[in-house]
Amino acid sequence: MLEQDYMIKLNQQLKQLELSKINIPNELVFEYFNKKVSAEEYNDTFLKALYIGVIALMEDRFSAFLAKTQNELGSELEHLKRMFDLKTELFYTSTAKGTITEDDIATYLNQYFQAKKIKDDAFTTGNEAGAIPKNKTGDILIHIDGKDDVKIAVECKFDKSIKLGDIADKDVFIRKSDTAWSQLIESQANRETKVAIIVFDKALVDKSVLNFTEHVGYIPGVGFICIVDSQRGDYSNLVIAYSLCRDVLVNAKNQEVDINTLTIIIKRLLNTINEFKTIKKLVETNISTNQKILAQLEKSYMLMEFNQEYLSKFLKDGELSKKDLLDFYMAEDVKDRFKLIEKEITQ
Repeated sequence: MLEQDYMIKLNQQLKQLELSKINIPNELVFEYFNKKVSAEEYNDTFLKALYIGVIALMEDRFSAFLAKTQNELGSELEHLKRMFDLKTELFYTSTAKGTITEDDIATYLNQYFQAKKIKDDAFTTGNEAGAIPKNKTGDILIHIDGKDDVKIAVECKFDKSIKLGDIADKDVFIRKSDTAWSQLIESQANRETKVAIIVFDKALVDKSVLNFTEHVGYIPGVGFICIVDSQRGDYSNLVIAYSLCRDVLVNAKNQEVDINTLTIIIKRLLNTINEFKTIKKLVETNISTNQKILAQLEKSYMLMEFNQEYLSKFLKDGELSKKDLLDFYMAEDVKDRFKLIEKEITQ
Protein backbone atom coordinates (compact mmCIF):
# COMPACT_ATOMS: atom_id res chain seq x y z
CA MET A 1 0.00 0.00 0.00
CA LEU A 2 1.26 3.51 -0.82
CA GLU A 3 1.94 5.95 2.00
CA GLN A 4 -0.27 9.03 2.22
CA ASP A 5 2.38 11.64 1.19
CA TYR A 6 2.29 10.61 -2.48
CA MET A 7 0.90 12.60 -5.42
CA ILE A 8 -0.78 11.08 -8.47
CA LYS A 9 -2.01 13.36 -11.24
CA LEU A 10 -3.47 12.90 -14.69
CA ASN A 11 -2.07 15.27 -17.32
CA GLN A 12 -5.01 15.55 -19.70
CA GLN A 13 -3.03 17.52 -22.28
CA LEU A 14 -0.18 15.03 -22.56
CA LYS A 15 -2.41 11.98 -21.83
CA GLN A 16 -0.11 10.68 -19.13
CA LEU A 17 -0.05 9.69 -15.46
CA GLU A 18 2.34 11.74 -13.32
CA LEU A 19 3.73 10.38 -10.06
CA SER A 20 5.79 12.03 -7.35
CA LYS A 21 6.83 11.33 -3.75
CA ILE A 22 6.07 7.61 -4.13
CA ASN A 23 6.83 5.37 -1.13
CA ILE A 24 5.74 1.72 -1.08
CA PRO A 25 6.20 0.13 2.39
CA ASN A 26 5.62 -3.41 1.16
CA GLU A 27 8.08 -6.18 2.05
CA LEU A 28 7.27 -8.28 -1.01
CA VAL A 29 7.88 -5.37 -3.41
CA PHE A 30 11.07 -4.39 -1.57
CA GLU A 31 12.49 -7.93 -1.62
CA TYR A 32 11.76 -8.34 -5.33
CA PHE A 33 13.53 -5.10 -6.28
CA ASN A 34 16.33 -5.75 -3.78
CA LYS A 35 17.13 -9.28 -4.98
CA LYS A 36 15.90 -9.45 -8.57
CA VAL A 37 16.35 -5.98 -10.09
CA SER A 38 19.49 -3.95 -10.65
CA ALA A 39 19.46 -0.23 -9.85
CA GLU A 40 19.48 0.80 -13.50
CA GLU A 41 16.37 -1.33 -14.14
CA TYR A 42 14.25 0.11 -11.32
CA ASN A 43 12.27 2.56 -13.47
CA ASP A 44 11.55 0.13 -16.32
CA THR A 45 10.57 -2.65 -13.89
CA PHE A 46 8.26 -0.35 -11.93
CA LEU A 47 6.52 0.82 -15.12
CA LYS A 48 6.15 -2.77 -16.33
CA ALA A 49 4.64 -3.85 -12.98
CA LEU A 50 2.19 -0.92 -13.08
CA TYR A 51 1.24 -1.72 -16.67
CA ILE A 52 0.66 -5.40 -15.87
CA GLY A 53 -1.43 -4.48 -12.83
CA VAL A 54 -3.68 -2.11 -14.80
CA ILE A 55 -4.35 -4.73 -17.46
CA ALA A 56 -5.04 -7.33 -14.75
CA LEU A 57 -7.67 -5.05 -13.22
CA MET A 58 -9.32 -4.70 -16.62
CA GLU A 59 -9.65 -8.44 -17.10
CA ASP A 60 -12.29 -10.69 -15.51
CA ARG A 61 -9.87 -13.53 -15.02
CA PHE A 62 -6.18 -13.20 -14.30
CA SER A 63 -5.31 -16.35 -16.24
CA ALA A 64 -7.04 -15.00 -19.34
CA PHE A 65 -5.18 -11.72 -18.89
CA LEU A 66 -1.83 -13.52 -18.80
CA ALA A 67 -2.64 -15.54 -21.91
CA LYS A 68 -3.75 -12.39 -23.74
CA THR A 69 -0.64 -10.35 -22.96
CA GLN A 70 2.15 -12.93 -22.95
CA ASN A 71 3.32 -12.19 -26.51
CA GLU A 72 3.47 -8.46 -25.84
CA LEU A 73 5.43 -8.67 -22.62
CA GLY A 74 7.72 -11.51 -23.63
CA SER A 75 9.35 -14.42 -21.85
CA GLU A 76 9.18 -12.93 -18.35
CA LEU A 77 5.39 -12.81 -18.52
CA GLU A 78 5.28 -16.36 -19.91
CA HIS A 79 7.21 -17.45 -16.82
CA LEU A 80 4.70 -15.61 -14.64
CA LYS A 81 1.83 -17.32 -16.48
CA ARG A 82 3.39 -20.73 -15.85
CA MET A 83 3.73 -19.93 -12.16
CA PHE A 84 0.06 -18.93 -12.00
CA ASP A 85 -1.07 -22.05 -13.86
CA LEU A 86 1.05 -24.19 -11.54
CA LYS A 87 -0.47 -22.50 -8.51
CA THR A 88 -3.97 -23.16 -9.89
CA GLU A 89 -3.09 -26.81 -10.59
CA LEU A 90 -1.68 -27.23 -7.08
CA PHE A 91 -4.89 -25.77 -5.66
CA TYR A 92 -7.06 -28.25 -7.53
CA THR A 93 -4.89 -31.26 -6.66
CA SER A 94 -4.13 -30.39 -3.04
CA THR A 95 -5.97 -31.84 -0.08
CA ALA A 96 -6.30 -28.32 1.31
CA LYS A 97 -8.65 -27.11 -1.43
CA GLY A 98 -11.71 -28.48 0.37
CA THR A 99 -11.05 -26.44 3.49
CA ILE A 100 -10.22 -23.34 1.45
CA THR A 101 -13.41 -23.48 -0.57
CA GLU A 102 -15.59 -24.36 2.43
CA ASP A 103 -14.34 -21.23 4.17
CA ASP A 104 -14.91 -19.18 1.00
CA ILE A 105 -18.46 -20.46 0.64
CA ALA A 106 -19.32 -19.86 4.30
CA THR A 107 -17.87 -16.35 4.06
CA TYR A 108 -19.84 -15.65 0.89
CA LEU A 109 -23.08 -16.85 2.47
CA ASN A 110 -22.57 -14.73 5.60
CA GLN A 111 -21.82 -11.67 3.47
CA TYR A 112 -25.00 -12.35 1.51
CA PHE A 113 -27.02 -12.69 4.72
CA GLN A 114 -25.61 -9.43 6.02
CA ALA A 115 -26.27 -7.57 2.74
CA LYS A 116 -29.87 -8.84 2.61
CA LYS A 117 -30.36 -8.35 6.36
CA ILE A 118 -31.22 -12.03 6.83
CA LYS A 119 -30.74 -13.34 10.36
CA ASP A 120 -29.17 -16.59 9.21
CA ASP A 121 -25.66 -17.78 9.98
CA ALA A 122 -23.31 -20.13 8.09
CA PHE A 123 -20.33 -21.82 9.70
CA THR A 124 -17.98 -24.63 8.79
CA THR A 125 -18.13 -27.81 10.85
CA GLY A 126 -14.41 -28.50 10.40
CA ASN A 127 -13.31 -31.72 12.07
CA GLU A 128 -16.42 -31.93 14.21
CA ALA A 129 -18.27 -35.22 13.82
CA GLY A 130 -22.05 -35.26 13.59
CA ALA A 131 -24.77 -37.62 14.73
CA ILE A 132 -23.01 -40.52 12.99
CA PRO A 133 -19.86 -41.48 14.96
CA LYS A 134 -16.60 -40.33 13.32
CA ASN A 135 -18.54 -38.93 10.36
CA LYS A 136 -17.79 -35.36 9.20
CA THR A 137 -20.11 -35.21 6.18
CA GLY A 138 -21.92 -31.87 5.99
CA ASP A 139 -19.13 -29.29 5.73
CA ILE A 140 -21.27 -26.21 6.42
CA LEU A 141 -24.36 -25.65 8.54
CA ILE A 142 -26.72 -22.74 7.96
CA HIS A 143 -28.81 -21.90 11.02
CA ILE A 144 -32.08 -20.23 10.03
CA ASP A 145 -32.86 -17.14 12.15
CA GLY A 146 -30.17 -18.28 14.58
CA LYS A 147 -32.10 -21.43 15.54
CA ASP A 148 -29.97 -24.51 16.14
CA ASP A 149 -32.83 -26.87 15.30
CA VAL A 150 -33.73 -25.21 11.96
CA LYS A 151 -30.77 -25.68 9.68
CA ILE A 152 -29.50 -26.54 6.21
CA ALA A 153 -26.55 -28.87 5.63
CA VAL A 154 -24.12 -27.98 2.83
CA GLU A 155 -21.61 -30.53 1.54
CA CYS A 156 -18.75 -29.29 -0.66
CA LYS A 157 -17.35 -31.78 -3.17
CA PHE A 158 -14.59 -30.35 -5.36
CA ASP A 159 -13.82 -33.76 -6.77
CA LYS A 160 -14.29 -35.11 -10.30
CA SER A 161 -14.63 -38.67 -9.02
CA ILE A 162 -18.03 -37.97 -7.42
CA LYS A 163 -20.75 -39.13 -9.80
CA LEU A 164 -24.47 -38.35 -9.66
CA GLY A 165 -25.32 -41.79 -8.25
CA ASP A 166 -28.98 -42.12 -9.19
CA ILE A 167 -30.44 -44.95 -7.11
CA ALA A 168 -31.85 -46.55 -10.27
CA ASP A 169 -28.28 -47.03 -11.55
CA LYS A 170 -26.68 -48.12 -8.28
CA ASP A 171 -25.13 -51.58 -8.03
CA VAL A 172 -25.27 -52.47 -4.34
CA PHE A 173 -22.76 -55.32 -4.77
CA ILE A 174 -19.80 -53.18 -5.82
CA ARG A 175 -17.42 -51.39 -3.47
CA LYS A 176 -18.93 -48.39 -1.69
CA SER A 177 -18.20 -45.03 -3.30
CA ASP A 178 -19.49 -41.55 -2.55
CA THR A 179 -22.00 -40.01 -4.96
CA ALA A 180 -24.07 -36.83 -5.01
CA TRP A 181 -27.10 -38.82 -3.88
CA SER A 182 -25.30 -40.56 -1.03
CA GLN A 183 -23.61 -37.38 0.20
CA LEU A 184 -26.89 -35.46 0.29
CA ILE A 185 -28.64 -38.21 2.27
CA GLU A 186 -25.63 -38.69 4.54
CA SER A 187 -25.33 -34.94 5.21
CA GLN A 188 -28.93 -34.79 6.40
CA ALA A 189 -28.55 -37.86 8.58
CA ASN A 190 -25.23 -36.76 10.05
CA ARG A 191 -26.16 -33.12 10.67
CA GLU A 192 -29.78 -33.93 11.55
CA THR A 193 -31.35 -31.58 9.00
CA LYS A 194 -34.44 -31.83 6.80
CA VAL A 195 -32.75 -30.38 3.71
CA ALA A 196 -29.27 -30.42 2.21
CA ILE A 197 -27.26 -28.95 -0.65
CA ILE A 198 -24.20 -30.43 -2.33
CA VAL A 199 -21.85 -27.94 -4.03
CA PHE A 200 -19.62 -28.78 -6.98
CA ASP A 201 -17.08 -26.57 -8.71
CA LYS A 202 -17.50 -25.92 -12.42
CA ALA A 203 -13.93 -27.05 -13.10
CA LEU A 204 -14.10 -30.10 -10.81
CA VAL A 205 -17.31 -31.97 -11.47
CA ASP A 206 -18.15 -35.28 -13.12
CA LYS A 207 -19.99 -35.29 -16.44
CA SER A 208 -22.91 -37.23 -14.94
CA VAL A 209 -23.58 -34.32 -12.57
CA LEU A 210 -23.27 -31.73 -15.35
CA ASN A 211 -25.68 -33.76 -17.46
CA PHE A 212 -28.15 -33.48 -14.58
CA THR A 213 -27.67 -29.73 -14.13
CA GLU A 214 -25.23 -26.96 -15.05
CA HIS A 215 -26.70 -24.57 -12.47
CA VAL A 216 -29.10 -25.84 -9.79
CA GLY A 217 -30.87 -29.20 -9.73
CA TYR A 218 -33.34 -30.87 -7.39
CA ILE A 219 -33.55 -34.57 -6.54
CA PRO A 220 -36.99 -35.23 -4.97
CA GLY A 221 -36.67 -36.52 -1.44
CA VAL A 222 -32.87 -36.21 -1.54
CA GLY A 223 -31.77 -32.59 -1.93
CA PHE A 224 -30.30 -29.89 -4.14
CA ILE A 225 -27.23 -29.90 -6.37
CA CYS A 226 -25.59 -26.64 -7.36
CA ILE A 227 -22.58 -25.75 -9.50
CA VAL A 228 -20.34 -22.81 -8.53
CA ASP A 229 -17.23 -21.25 -10.11
CA SER A 230 -14.80 -20.80 -7.22
CA GLN A 231 -11.99 -19.44 -9.39
CA ARG A 232 -14.23 -16.51 -10.37
CA GLY A 233 -15.83 -16.26 -6.94
CA ASP A 234 -19.25 -16.93 -8.48
CA TYR A 235 -21.51 -18.62 -5.93
CA SER A 236 -24.83 -17.26 -7.25
CA ASN A 237 -26.22 -20.76 -7.84
CA LEU A 238 -25.68 -21.53 -4.17
CA VAL A 239 -27.89 -18.57 -3.23
CA ILE A 240 -30.68 -20.00 -5.40
CA ALA A 241 -30.42 -23.44 -3.79
CA TYR A 242 -30.24 -21.90 -0.32
CA SER A 243 -33.32 -19.72 -0.98
CA LEU A 244 -35.39 -22.73 -2.04
CA CYS A 245 -34.22 -24.77 0.98
CA ARG A 246 -35.05 -21.88 3.27
CA ASP A 247 -38.57 -21.62 1.83
CA VAL A 248 -39.13 -25.30 2.54
CA LEU A 249 -37.89 -25.02 6.14
CA VAL A 250 -39.60 -21.75 7.07
CA ASN A 251 -42.96 -22.25 5.37
CA ALA A 252 -43.56 -26.01 5.52
CA LYS A 253 -45.97 -27.22 8.17
CA ASN A 254 -45.31 -30.16 10.44
CA GLN A 255 -47.49 -32.53 8.45
CA GLU A 256 -46.06 -34.64 5.67
CA VAL A 257 -45.56 -32.61 2.50
CA ASP A 258 -47.00 -33.93 -0.74
CA ILE A 259 -43.70 -34.66 -2.48
CA ASN A 260 -45.26 -34.94 -5.92
CA THR A 261 -46.76 -31.44 -5.83
CA LEU A 262 -43.60 -30.03 -4.29
CA THR A 263 -41.55 -31.61 -7.10
CA ILE A 264 -43.79 -30.06 -9.77
CA ILE A 265 -43.36 -26.57 -8.32
CA ILE A 266 -39.60 -26.82 -7.71
CA LYS A 267 -38.92 -28.27 -11.16
CA ARG A 268 -40.78 -25.36 -12.75
CA LEU A 269 -38.84 -22.93 -10.58
CA LEU A 270 -35.48 -24.45 -11.46
CA ASN A 271 -36.25 -24.63 -15.17
CA THR A 272 -37.19 -20.95 -15.11
CA ILE A 273 -34.12 -19.97 -13.08
CA ASN A 274 -31.77 -21.92 -15.36
CA GLU A 275 -33.36 -20.33 -18.41
CA PHE A 276 -33.02 -16.92 -16.80
CA LYS A 277 -29.32 -17.45 -16.04
CA THR A 278 -28.63 -18.73 -19.56
CA ILE A 279 -30.25 -15.68 -21.13
CA LYS A 280 -28.52 -13.34 -18.70
CA LYS A 281 -25.16 -14.84 -19.66
CA LEU A 282 -25.98 -14.30 -23.31
CA VAL A 283 -26.75 -10.64 -22.63
CA GLU A 284 -23.54 -10.17 -20.66
CA THR A 285 -21.43 -11.52 -23.51
CA ASN A 286 -23.34 -9.66 -26.18
CA ILE A 287 -23.64 -5.96 -25.42
CA SER A 288 -25.64 -5.29 -28.58
CA THR A 289 -28.66 -7.14 -27.23
CA ASN A 290 -32.11 -6.70 -28.76
CA GLN A 291 -35.71 -6.30 -27.68
CA LYS A 292 -36.47 -10.00 -27.96
CA ILE A 293 -33.83 -10.92 -25.37
CA LEU A 294 -35.00 -8.15 -23.04
CA ALA A 295 -38.58 -9.36 -23.36
CA GLN A 296 -37.52 -12.95 -22.63
CA LEU A 297 -35.60 -11.78 -19.55
CA GLU A 298 -38.67 -9.98 -18.22
CA LYS A 299 -40.82 -13.01 -19.00
CA SER A 300 -38.49 -15.37 -17.15
CA TYR A 301 -38.20 -13.06 -14.16
CA MET A 302 -41.96 -12.62 -13.86
CA LEU A 303 -42.52 -16.36 -14.18
CA MET A 304 -39.90 -17.02 -11.52
CA GLU A 305 -41.71 -14.69 -9.10
CA PHE A 306 -45.06 -16.29 -9.97
CA ASN A 307 -43.71 -19.79 -9.32
CA GLN A 308 -42.20 -18.79 -5.99
CA GLU A 309 -45.53 -17.30 -4.85
CA TYR A 310 -47.20 -20.67 -5.38
CA LEU A 311 -44.33 -22.52 -3.70
CA SER A 312 -44.72 -20.32 -0.60
CA LYS A 313 -48.52 -20.79 -0.68
CA PHE A 314 -48.16 -24.56 -0.92
CA LEU A 315 -45.61 -24.75 1.88
CA LYS A 316 -47.68 -22.46 4.11
CA ASP A 317 -51.04 -24.20 3.57
CA GLY A 318 -49.69 -27.70 3.09
CA GLU A 319 -51.67 -28.15 -0.12
CA LEU A 320 -52.86 -26.55 -3.34
CA SER A 321 -56.50 -26.75 -4.26
CA LYS A 322 -57.31 -28.09 -7.71
CA LYS A 323 -58.22 -24.52 -8.70
CA ASP A 324 -54.84 -23.27 -7.42
CA LEU A 325 -53.03 -26.06 -9.27
CA LEU A 326 -54.93 -25.17 -12.45
CA ASP A 327 -54.05 -21.49 -12.05
CA PHE A 328 -50.43 -22.46 -11.44
CA TYR A 329 -50.37 -24.64 -14.55
CA MET A 330 -52.09 -22.11 -16.83
CA ALA A 331 -50.20 -19.07 -15.43
CA GLU A 332 -52.70 -16.69 -17.04
CA ASP A 333 -51.86 -13.96 -14.52
CA VAL A 334 -48.25 -13.89 -15.76
CA LYS A 335 -49.40 -13.65 -19.37
CA ASP A 336 -51.59 -10.62 -18.64
CA ARG A 337 -48.91 -8.78 -16.68
CA PHE A 338 -46.27 -9.54 -19.30
CA LYS A 339 -48.37 -7.98 -22.06
CA LEU A 340 -48.04 -4.60 -20.33
CA ILE A 341 -44.28 -4.95 -19.99
CA GLU A 342 -43.95 -6.18 -23.58
CA LYS A 343 -45.58 -2.99 -24.89
CA GLU A 344 -43.05 -0.85 -23.05
CA ILE A 345 -40.13 -2.87 -24.44
CA THR A 346 -41.30 -2.80 -28.04
CA GLN A 347 -42.23 0.89 -28.11
